[in-house]
Amino acid sequence: MRRSVVGVVIGGVMAGAAALLAAAYFARQIVVPASRRVEDLPILRVFRDGNGSLLIELPASPRTTVPGRYSIWFANGAGHACIGKIVATDDGAGPAAVGTVTRLVERVDSGDLLSAKAGIWSGYVYPTPDPLGLPCKDVGIPVQNGIATAWQFPPTEASAGSSATWAIHVHGLGGKKSGALRGVPVADRLGYTSLVVSFRNDGEAPASADRRYHLGQSEWRDVDAAVSYALDQGASQIVLFGWSLGGTIALQLTLESEFRDRIVGLVLDAPVIDWTSTLMANARSSMLPRWIAALGLRILESPRLCWIAGLGTALNLRALDVVARADELRLPVLVIHSERDRSTPFAVSRRFVDRRPDLVTLVTFPSVEHTQEWNADPEGWDAAVFGWLRSRVASG
Repeated sequence: MRRSVVGVVIGGVMAGAAALLAAAYFARQIVVPASRRVEDLPILRVFRDGNGSLLIELPASPRTTVPGRYSIWFANGAGHACIGKIVATDDGAGPAAVGTVTRLVERVDSGDLLSAKAGIWSGYVYPTPDPLGLPCKDVGIPVQNGIATAWQFPPTEASAGSSATWAIHVHGLGGKKSGALRGVPVADRLGYTSLVVSFRNDGEAPASADRRYHLGQSEWRDVDAAVSYALDQGASQIVLFGWSLGGTIALQLTLESEFRDRIVGLVLDAPVIDWTSTLMANARSSMLPRWIAALGLRILESPRLCWIAGLGTALNLRALDVVARADELRLPVLVIHSERDRSTPFAVSRRFVDRRPDLVTLVTFPSVEHTQEWNADPEGWDAAVFGWLRSRVASG
């Protein structure tokens, strides 16, 4: 009898330890900056058609067969190509055959695409400012631990007016500032100066002491420094463009920044508005038991346990829940989101809009990947943002 009791106790301890390890792993995956992605997309063929256009043949999948403009990174990130319209599809033959899709290669920005065998499918159509064809300069933003890099785009002659409105573009979790370049052309059409910024732990701005993501809780301060820079340079008002985590950061600025009265509008693409709901949804899609995911979030939120994830400061996920804090909003917000987003639940955006229909407008696009609404319909995205900003945000 005693042996069986001891066995049950040992088994319970081992199960509890395994659950804690699983929760700790989940917590660390959330806040530890990701390493380089695997080039998991086979490149079947790159060739020229009879008209001399460069084409690329890829395995057909839900993401590679969506209309729009995308990109492929290859050669361990040294190569980049912009991928455009679909020109042919082949369903294959036989039950085991894999279909293919052939798309136009609009640009090769770097690397030898003809020799590439695999790559990474991405929404980063502009790897640098150069393909935009707009005047740009590198600037440095003083932040807590040094200087954060940024790109500044003055209004072009065609769009320049008396407006002193600046657009600050903020990328998402695990991304680089180049991911936010997609919003610059429409801001330029409106006559805005654009500032595309980096923030702590993105590999381009100085890291925090713990080198961990804080899901917007501390990152907003680096973007706040960018707002201060813009105001010092003559901006009279600020429009924030936020992508995913950049949406969280933009919302935190409207709630916490000393300059919040100078922020006049938000354009948010697939924003994370409630981290608890978002992370629990991701855990569910990964088949992680709910109670283990909840334990992982408790680790992140606990001043006594957050060290397990490497955090120097516990996270306050309640303070980052802007659905719950929607009554504090005082400025118009455009939310752009796909109902098929598997990373950031569309239902959270819907709840946010329902809480503040007087201020929040929701526009949907048919993308299948997170933050690729622009890619699925670049012209439609630009038109929606242009029209909304013209109607809801006065020129400064």
